[in-house]
Amino acid sequence: MRPIPEVADIFRVAGPAWRVTHAGHISLAQLKVMSAIETCRTAALGGHVEGCEDCGHFRIAYNSCRNRHCPKCQGAAARGWLAARQADLLPVGYFHVVFTVPAEVADIAFHNKAVIYDLLFRTASETMLTIAADPRHLGTRIGITAVLHTWGSAMTHHPHIHMVVPGGGISLDGARWVSSRAAFLLPVRVLAKLFRRLFLTRLITLHAAGRLHFFGDHSALTERRSFLRTLAPLRRKKWVVYAKPPFAGPEAVLAYLSRYTHRVAISNRRLISFDGTAVTFRYKDYRRDGAERQRTMTLAADEFIRRFLLHVLPKGFHRIRHYGLLAGAGRKSNLTRARELLAAPAPSETEELAPEPYSPPPCPCCGGRMVVIEIFQRDAQPRAPPFPPQPSGRTPS
Repeated sequence: MRPIPEVADIFRVAGPAWRVTHAGHISLAQLKVMSAIETCRTAALGGHVEGCEDCGHFRIAYNSCRNRHCPKCQGAAARGWLAARQADLLPVGYFHVVFTVPAEVADIAFHNKAVIYDLLFRTASETMLTIAADPRHLGTRIGITAVLHTWGSAMTHHPHIHMVVPGGGISLDGARWVSSRAAFLLPVRVLAKLFRRLFLTRLITLHAAGRLHFFGDHSALTERRSFLRTLAPLRRKKWVVYAKPPFAGPEAVLAYLSRYTHRVAISNRRLISFDGTAVTFRYKDYRRDGAERQRTMTLAADEFIRRFLLHVLPKGFHRIRHYGLLAGAGRKSNLTRARELLAAPAPSETEELAPEPYSPPPCPCCGGRMVVIEIFQRDAQPRAPPFPPQPSGRTPS
């Protein structure tokens, strides 16, 4: 049976030729991501040897690269992040809101990722906070956790913001908690119109300030008139903002966050096969319904690598951000006040403890205790494992 491939396998086999073919057109950040994924959990990063105290079984465990774009390293990062967020949950319904930009804006973002992604965050959050504070709607200060995704299911460039928002907020005078309706947070049409107006206005300001750059087929957009002509139809186009029904309790909120906060362009679970030249994977076609939505796609390895690297974020860019009641230094006091207004108990205090030492999983053979018997450094190999104890107490010659 052929083993299921991983993104790392594709990079190791097809990556060297891809680097040569695209030399001069690959960013340093993309090269670093490729290298990190290729070496993740290999001897190149070092590791240790674990042995069972009961049956003598041993195994080698290699270190992780911890790169935020690596499909194998996001599980542990997500678990740690979620543990910290659990104390922030309030006993109210939570909504999932998504802000998406049109394809024309996504094209501009392609060569201006840091600037446009930041604008997307700022505009989407301001839209939510402004409409929520309007007395004609909620008239409250709300909290937002926002996550940037830059991909569609087929790894195409599709920047959008996912938000998790409590169903209500603290009144503007700070005296009471105002709940939203059970299945309705804010009017999406109003959100979409304000989002469109704010985004386009600020996009034009960025262009006037010389902060946008254009290359290739989009070089003409450097000229102001051409840029304004391109944006004109977008003022009449419907921008997609939608809100899903509230989650079924805090556990569902955490389950959702664990799927979205540390997701990468494609997980290893979606890969089906790789024959050295082509990659087949599962994706969702959102134009179809039911069972027809689940599809498979085959791409040349070069195109697969290109699409994956489209989603490497600029250095230092934060893809998870908090706004309103959950923002910055005021988060703790805001949540305390919200719980007072909701007559909800404070979360249990967890004492700050030093990180526990690494404890290997049990032996897969007998369930016995595994211990670390050797640590080896980067680019080194572990020594031969020790022989199991002999009745005489001697090792074989």
